Amino acid sequence: MKTMGGQDAQTAQPIGAGGTGSASGLLARELETPTRVDEITDRLVTAIAIGEYLPGARLPSERELASSLRVGRMTVRAALARLVDLGLVETKNAGRGGGTYVLQQWPESSTAAVGRTLTMRVDELRDRCDAICRIHGAVCRAAAESRSDGDIALLRERLEAYRSAPSGLESQQADSALHLAIMDAARNAVLKQVLLELEASVSIGAPAHLWGEPGTMREMELRALHEHELLVDAIGRGDGDDADDLARAHVAIDFELISAAMRRAGVLAD
Repeated sequence: MKTMGGQDAQTAQPIGAGGTGSASGLLARELETPTRVDEITDRLVTAIAIGEYLPGARLPSERELASSLRVGRMTVRAALARLVDLGLVETKNAGRGGGTYVLQQWPESSTAAVGRTLTMRVDELRDRCDAICRIHGAVCRAAAESRSDGDIALLRERLEAYRSAPSGLESQQADSALHLAIMDAARNAVLKQVLLELEASVSIGAPAHLWGEPGTMREMELRALHEHELLVDAIGRGDGDDADDLARAHVAIDFELISAAMRRAGVLAD
């Protein structure tokens, strides 16, 4: 059970309990059970395995991860230390270029954690991915109806940037930039915010687009390129029906990647 703010109910003791005052209350809010650390470690291992964070990517800060995952920073710190021990990430000194960086995506040692994490969330993820498809369709319809000449020019520029981006992290970043430009072309701040919040809720680790496994990544990127071309063309023509249909089909890639990861982890039959 959770309290507001995402802390475990059993650790959120009243300040002053036991007569130790505010210091004990702060400690109670920060300390988490070993099981909670195990869960967050599994989620971060899975986020890396399914490509939310690709090799070379810098993870969000401890504070950002704690906020996204709704746990204390001590829990995040303990989980990150485990990822370092597993060889999945490395931590560089503070300052420009400092932070925690992904080293490898899915070694065999990650498979059990992926299976546990995705099995627990599969029904929720299916429903949320379906909702994203529907809302993304509405956003792209709005973009087709509301886009300006400047919006179309920017969409084509972002499409070319995606086309020329190297496979992996840079392609993932170019994809995000293109989709943000589509949201802006819709000229509806509420729709954009709803879509961003829903996408963040699908994330295993923290808000980021998953990108799939190394073995099938390039195939997915090329498929996405073709679908991006069709979608930008429909928005440019002002064809809301076509943009809606194309967007729904395109965003379905997310759950396909989750399903593929579950098959690799042995928790979903072929």
